[in-house]
Amino acid sequence: MTRFLTMAAASVAALFLSLGLPVGLSAQDKTDYDFTEASDLTLVGKLMPDTPCPYARVDTVKFKGFTKQENFQVRMATGLSVAFRTDSKKITVMAEYAQIQNTSNANFFASRGYDLYIRKDGKWLWAGSGCPTFMKENGKNTTIVENMDGSMHECLLYLPLYSELKSVKIGTLAGSTIEPLENPFRHRIGVFGSSYTHGSSTSRAGMTYPAQFSRHTGLQLLSLGCSGNSKLQPYFADVLAAAPDIDAFLFDAFSNPSPEQIRERLFPFIEKVQAAHPGVPLIFQQTIRRENRNFDTKRDADERAKIATADSMMNIAVKKYKDVYFIHPDATAPDHEATVDGIHPTNYGYELWAKSIEKPVLKILRKYGIR
Repeated sequence: MTRFLTMAAASVAALFLSLGLPVGLSAQDKTDYDFTEASDLTLVGKLMPDTPCPYARVDTVKFKGFTKQENFQVRMATGLSVAFRTDSKKITVMAEYAQIQNTSNANFFASRGYDLYIRKDGKWLWAGSGCPTFMKENGKNTTIVENMDGSMHECLLYLPLYSELKSVKIGTLAGSTIEPLENPFRHRIGVFGSSYTHGSSTSRAGMTYPAQFSRHTGLQLLSLGCSGNSKLQPYFADVLAAAPDIDAFLFDAFSNPSPEQIRERLFPFIEKVQAAHPGVPLIFQQTIRRENRNFDTKRDADERAKIATADSMMNIAVKKYKDVYFIHPDATAPDHEATVDGIHPTNYGYELWAKSIEKPVLKILRKYGIR
């Protein structure tokens, strides 16, 4: 009986195809859309404004020294968002991807999907997210939110964390209005960091700690998070030194490097960045506690050595260099449950991180008139 039904369904499908009709009429989107390239609106969180592709974070022709993986990572759209106003009742996204990294510590919504916030009563409220079909990402028109009331809304759309994008088109209902929104965040604060800054293990792009920090404070963080590759390398310092109009730097600098790399690279890294940005505050963060050390004695010893080295070197650095600071973030829940894999926090863990650095960072920035 099952075989008969399967054969019958196949026959019906063949008949539809022979007549030139789509097999799943009910699944076809007959809506008329206007599509707007996201880069024609307002890109938020972009450290280097002059990249050949607007959704890449670094011009990898201009800046050299990266490994193959680092080269790919700095072309990812990590940390970028698009600000716009629209009265469309439905918002979709259709993109063209150059590469996607399907990593085990990022789900599809985070790695290649889109995350939308809408401002309501002066605060950013989550509105919807969407992810194109696996292996069918290019040209897939993905619905982010629909059935809205048709009034004008201020929107912030976060781009994927682990994708290199050629094009991102925002779809609105035909005849509706879409226009650039003035950047909703103040100042330009560069952030270089590890997978934590990159956003590994978040459920969606808007839940990274830089994104949450920006929404809480109104300050613009420009993310150069590179998973596994924030090791105080001199060629990353070259990029940071060339970044224009920087008001401050925030570094997640001690999560990836070994104690030896910290001792060897920290002071030259500081000196190169300071030479290009004199008088700009450099705020370094200690690495967070990793739960995988709870019963693993080797990992516990390794983490202790790394943390002790960072503490020792930064104790010297804050005295040796003007405008250098050291703070201690906290992504640990009281029950130690805010972890995905023993290394990376959950969304809640990243929320704890963002909140834990808010007061110390704002206190430092106020010394420089950054509010």
